[in-house]
This record gives sequence, structure tokens and C-alpha cells, in this order.
Amino acid sequence: MQYHEFQHILFEKREPHILWLTLNRPEVLNAANARLHTELVEVWQTIDRDPGVHVAVVTGAGRAFSAGGDLQMVEDAYRNYDEVLRILDEARDLVYNMLHCRKPIISAINGAAVGAGLVVALLADISIAAESARLADGHVRMGVAAGDHAAIIWPLLVGMAKAKYYLMTSDFLSGKEAERLGLVSLCVPDAEVLARAEAIAQELATGPRHAICFTKRALNQWLLQAAPIFDHSLALEMLGFFGEDMMAGVNGLRARKRPLYPSSNREA
Repeated sequence: MQYHEFQHILFEKREPHILWLTLNRPEVLNAANARLHTELVEVWQTIDRDPGVHVAVVTGAGRAFSAGGDLQMVEDAYRNYDEVLRILDEARDLVYNMLHCRKPIISAINGAAVGAGLVVALLADISIAAESARLADGHVRMGVAAGDHAAIIWPLLVGMAKAKYYLMTSDFLSGKEAERLGLVSLCVPDAEVLARAEAIAQELATGPRHAICFTKRALNQWLLQAAPIFDHSLALEMLGFFGEDMMAGVNGLRARKRPLYPSSNREA
């Protein structure tokens, strides 16, 4: 895709060789509908091919980074084999496209980051969270396994005990707690998030470009070693799209109350 083809991501080129990406569906807290989900997959290859970009910074319009996947998109995939396969491919490609993008990626997490939004926030090479940011992997709350990015990066960032706790409960973390646990690189006051991202982008863009890119490539081998674990988790997540618990989770999220999951009332 070319930059002008993106509908829900705004682009601004800044000197020297910095590209700002703004997720732009503020009326729904930048939740990813099917179109934005596809754009989040494609944009990293577009950036990778652009010789005028040395560093990318991604943030969200309005008061959120991204509230995750649009519930209508999830509901449309319920027991829809072809749509589940499409989401499987995109969820896999989103992670691998970010990891293989040669340009350093900085996330400026200016508010809530959930689901697909959290994938982008945490797979960025440097993540800067506002103190009031709220981060959560909501897959289990929605009745499906924590797939997407979770298995590939959470245990490495925060350790297995904390990863299991937050991924199995879907509890939220504040920006401060995320930094304390090592889930994000930095936490700064809300008003300083974009300025800090800009300062770090300037430092990287004026630094030794190849050394920085090669360092990213080497460190990402830790994550790529977990590729079989990630692929396994993603397949298990997709399996959940055929179970009753997922629709109970979707309905609970719509009603903003804890769902009654059908599987919890059955014996193993």
C-alpha cells in the first residue's frame, strides 16, 4: 500500500527522516475495524520500503492509543471459518511485519491500549506510556485465548508469573505499573508523552542508522525464537471464535458487565 491509500492512519513526515503515524478513529477510541486492522498489518512494510524514513513514531488521535479490535468485526467472525482464517493471517502478519521492519519503531501510548492496539504499543522497539495510560490484554475477557502478541513477548518482558496473571485475568495496568514491571520502556507525565517520543526519535534518526537497525535485528531474535509458541497461541485464539464463550464475552463488553461464560457452568 502507498501512504495515500490508508484511510484510518494519518502520516506526517518530520525532519530528519522521522515519520509520525496517528491512528485516526478517535470517535471510537481508535478501535480497529476490519479496514484499520488491515492497515496496521500493511503499514510496516510500506515504511520499510520508504528510503526517506529512518524512524517511525506511532500514537493515537484523541484520548486513546487504541481500544483494540472493533466488536462488530469480532462478532462478524463468530463461527465464520473464512473470516477467522483472514483474521488469523492478519494477526500473524501484524506481529511478524513489525518484527521484520528494519526501521526503529517508537510507540507514544497516550491513553488506553488494548487488543490490536496493545500489539502495536508493545511490539514497538521503544514504548513510552503516559502515566494515565491503561494497558490490558483483553482476550480472555472476550472468551478466547491470549493470542496476538501475548505469548511471544509478555513472558520475556515481565516474567512468566506476571504474564500469566495479567493474561489470564485481563487486568489493566497503569502506565506507571507497566514501567515498573518492565512492560514498557518509559513512563512519563501525560503532557510529555509526545515530546519524549519526538526527542528519542530525533536521537535515533541522527544516530548511526545501520548500527541501530542491526541492533534491533539482533535483539528481535529473542522474540523470533518464540515464533512456534506464538503460532500455537494464535491457533488456540482462533479456535475460540467457534465457542459460545466468545459471544458471551462480546455481549458482556457491550453491556460493560462481567459475562456469564457457558463453559464455567459445565464440568470439565
